[in-house]
Amino acid sequence: MFESAEIGHSISKENYREQVPLLREALLDVQYDLKEKADFPVLILIHGFDGAGRGETMNLINEWLDPRLIDTVAFASANDEERARPWMWRYWQKLPAKGRIGMFFGSYYSDALFDRVYDEIDHDAFDREIFDIMRLERMISQDGALILKFWFHLTKDKQRKRLKELEKDPATRWRVTEDDKANMERYDTIRKYGEHMIRLTNTAYAPWIVVDGEDANFRSLTVGQTILKAIRNRINQHGTAVDVSEAPPLLAPIDDKVILDTLQLDQNMDKAEYKTRLAELQGRLSKLTRDERFKNHSLVLAFEGNDAAGKGGTIRRITQALDARSYRVVPVAAPTEEERVKPWLWRFWRQVPGKGGITIFDRTWYGRVLVERVEGFAQERDWMRAYYEINDFEHQLSENGAVVLKFWLAISNEEQMARFKLREETGFKRFKITEEDWRNREKWNAYKLAVSDMVDRTSTSKVPWTLVEANNKYYARIKVLSTICAALEARLGA
Repeated sequence: MFESAEIGHSISKENYREQVPLLREALLDVQYDLKEKADFPVLILIHGFDGAGRGETMNLINEWLDPRLIDTVAFASANDEERARPWMWRYWQKLPAKGRIGMFFGSYYSDALFDRVYDEIDHDAFDREIFDIMRLERMISQDGALILKFWFHLTKDKQRKRLKELEKDPATRWRVTEDDKANMERYDTIRKYGEHMIRLTNTAYAPWIVVDGEDANFRSLTVGQTILKAIRNRINQHGTAVDVSEAPPLLAPIDDKVILDTLQLDQNMDKAEYKTRLAELQGRLSKLTRDERFKNHSLVLAFEGNDAAGKGGTIRRITQALDARSYRVVPVAAPTEEERVKPWLWRFWRQVPGKGGITIFDRTWYGRVLVERVEGFAQERDWMRAYYEINDFEHQLSENGAVVLKFWLAISNEEQMARFKLREETGFKRFKITEEDWRNREKWNAYKLAVSDMVDRTSTSKVPWTLVEANNKYYARIKVLSTICAALEARLGA
């Protein structure tokens, strides 16, 4: 895999001086075209052996391009905030927006590779992290991102020679760190696991480019020309991403019966029973979220449902039991301009709670397979792949210790009409009813099918859907609180 990068590539000084001005002009032209069209982001990852010119090349690319349109990030060890969330979280936050170039010096690949090199994880865990990476790259490439991954290569002898030269010169001695020396002694191990990692992740939508790092002229021109060609080709294709969608088809039941049809929406609970149960469950929830063991977990509550099904009232009964310092309610509306130029899950990634934290989503990432599907705001290929991407997102939350609970609050068509009319007739509730709510009623059956497909595709053993019969608000609130308490008790062993 590395053989072609070990045969001594080089470019003469004369040839280099002749090519660089033309390359720099072309790179600036394509960068401004990228900004103007803003159809897709570019993510460049810089990896490879110490001494192979990674830092020098990154600085050179920043010099050749307009630095105002590049987001350069160098990742060090994760801090406390980052360790309290899924391991990919800090990379999710830094992904570039459409029309911009993001350059990562070190990335999720560094975490996985050096954890394996230093035996902090075993082979199976290494492969699990690699497959986490592949799923992320698949998702953002389908969202439009152009991904270029560079591995700067040196043989063992050339690396040792290069580091000694740097250390010998007082002007460059500072560039050779103790980590560099330690990694040099593990050259064979880094090469072994690096090759394994590259082999598994060298895909059509996120290719690796292995660069001979010995000759500075060769590596600089190689990287510059590769970036130029890749961006120009994508622009000429009008920003079209590589299509790697493999979503299985949705098959409608031949009897037209879907899971929402099985719910008994009218459940009995009077006000006296409700008050008694509410006080008991709020007390349990308060105790559970203050338990010392909860500090090693987090709680993510996702609420969806028919318009006027009672999501807001249910959320208020939950928050009444919580320490105001520990939770955040996130109301989800249409994406902002900032959110539209990022991967579609970005606006939810950024709200993920740390250990000991609670986030309550009033509407969620499921809008992609509900309103965006039904109203035609997303192409079919995009909302179809979202089922897989949602499952992966929730799996990573769960693996990191989060208790993720999803609630669909269901009411009948008749009950919704009665609540809509009540809202229109009540002054302090009138703000809750909009023209959009009335329009959605006309697509009742389309939403019912979309919800049933959503449950079929995303209700997993770790993160199941709880369908809540909500014609009786008292019953619905108690069912939600009971579910939350039971899930926390199971996770905490309480």
